[in-house]
Order: sequence, then structure tokens, then C-alpha cells
Amino acid sequence: MKPLIIALALVLAAPLPAYANPRAPRDLRELAHQHGIRIGTAVDIAALRGEPDYRKVLNREFTHVTAENAMKWESVEPERGVYTWADADALVENARRNRQRVRGHTLVWHNQLPAWLTTGVADGSIDSGELRSILRDHITTEVRRYKGKIRAWDVVNEVVEEDGTMRKSIWLDHLGPGYIADAFRWAHRADPQAKLFINDYNLEWNSPKIETTLALVKDLQARGVPIHGVGFQGHLGIQYDYPGDWANVMGRFAGLGLEVAVTELDVRMELPVTEEKLATQATYYSRALTDCLSVEACKELTVWGFTDRHSWVPGWFDGQGSACLFDESLAPKPAYRALLAVRDPR
Repeated sequence: MKPLIIALALVLAAPLPAYANPRAPRDLRELAHQHGIRIGTAVDIAALRGEPDYRKVLNREFTHVTAENAMKWESVEPERGVYTWADADALVENARRNRQRVRGHTLVWHNQLPAWLTTGVADGSIDSGELRSILRDHITTEVRRYKGKIRAWDVVNEVVEEDGTMRKSIWLDHLGPGYIADAFRWAHRADPQAKLFINDYNLEWNSPKIETTLALVKDLQARGVPIHGVGFQGHLGIQYDYPGDWANVMGRFAGLGLEVAVTELDVRMELPVTEEKLATQATYYSRALTDCLSVEACKELTVWGFTDRHSWVPGWFDGQGSACLFDESLAPKPAYRALLAVRDPR
């Protein structure tokens, strides 16, 4: 056998290095490409600007990003008619440079509203007619600004209570339930190409919330309202059972023709951290990705922050934390490695 042929045969017979094996992705970005989904994170804008190590991991690992706070109403219009776009613009521009798609979060919510709005409604200086115009103008202005730059918007966020009733808010109280359909229509007019979502927490397991949200979506669809997807926030804790029916719930929404997304995944634990707790956390993360992959319509899995350095959890859940894929030093945790090991279950 000629030397060249012998050399070629040896090369072909040699095992592929781990990085060349499609079953062993090097990072989350490669994992996303292998599975044909988007893997994203919420972004802390101050960290994006001021922490090079944070920015390096963000841009290396993720194909999709969400502004944690920079696109919320109190951030973009803290004074009536005075818009502050710098933070949101920074997120969108960084995403463009790093081949990341963007989820807009969120257009209509009962929290993080500017004081001028809530005070005006409370003291009666803003009546229902004016409130409707303000909401329309806010949605139109923000969506139009990022037309063609936002893949998907969380149009309405957390509009269903735990008991399955519609959430009491200034929107429901003063505009009635029709504000939801209006919000989707206004967003669609401002950017007809953007995917429009309803987004909520505990939708993974809470039966009253699931049934009400399903009924709401069906009603919107029956009236020709442009709604394209449902977002499952996915704020989990290892002290609670994993929502074992989650894939079936995703399937029920997918059956309505909706895109499905896990939009805010994190898995908190009671402190202190132990190896056993980290191992349990890893199984929750891997099961969430497996559930997403098992449903054809699930096109995105986004974690709500990727490092414990900037996690919202300790400030909200007393005595709990360590909810993210990377620790405070940006070292990957077992949960990160568990995600890389997930195989497509279909």
C-alpha cells in the first residue's frame, strides 16, 4: 500500500477529538446549533458595560438575549414623554455584533411601571380613555423603535392569578380584559414580523393558571388577534418537585399552533450550597431542556441570568440562591455540564 494511502487510512480510523463529536458540544452556543433551538439569557446591562469577564461569557455561550430590566416601562419612560433608550440600545447592539437574537421584555406588566403613570391613575388625573391611549402609544413607540431587531416580544406578562382568575391590575381595573387583545394588535401593527407572546410563571404545573391561559389564547385566536407564542418562565426550586407534566403542558399550547419558549429558567436552592444540591439542580436544568426538545414547537430556552454574581433570587427569596449555571466567579456549575450532555429525546 502506498504511504499516502496508509496515512489517509490511519487518519480515517482515528477517533474524532471530543470537540469534533456532535454529541459533545463545547459550549451552550454549539449545543443550541446542534439541537436547532435558541439558548439565551437575561442580561444585566451594568454588567454588560462594566465587567469584561461577564461580557465574554455572555457572548461566547448564548445565541439569544433578553433585557432583564432595560426594556421595562419604568426604564424606558421614567418621565412622561421622556424616553431613555441607551440601555436597551446597548443590548440590541451587542446582540447584533455577536450574532444573537433578542427577546423584548416586556410591553404590558403590572409591575415596574413609572411613578407618573401609577400616581396619575390613582389620583384620577389619568382617566380610562387617556390610559388606553398611553398604553397604545407606549407599545407602538417601543416596538416600532426596534422593528426588525427583536425576534419576539413578551407582549403581556403575568396576566393570570394563581387561582385562575385574571390578575387585578391598573390595566384590568380601568380598561377591562380587552386590553390584552389591544396590546397584541398594537404590537403587531408596529412590527408585523415579530413573534408575539403571552408569558407567565408557574404555568409549568399550576392547573387553574394553565386552563385559564389556554382559554384566553383560544379566545384571542377566535377573534383573529395576532398571538404567536407562550412563554413558560420556569422559576424552579429544588425544594419542590420538578414539574413532571411540563412537556405535556407545552404540547397542549403547541397544539393551538403556538411557538413555545422557556423564557426565564433558573433553579434556586436553600443555602448553604452542597454538592448534593448542585447535583439535584443539574437534573432540573437538564430535564427542562429535555422537555423543551421533546416538543417540536419549543424553539427557545432562556435562563434568567447566567451567573450567581447577578442573580435576582437572593434578593427575592430569603435564604435561597445559587440558581444559575455559573457561580459568582463565572465558573461553570454541574448544571452547565448537564445541559451539554442532553440528547434530543425525539
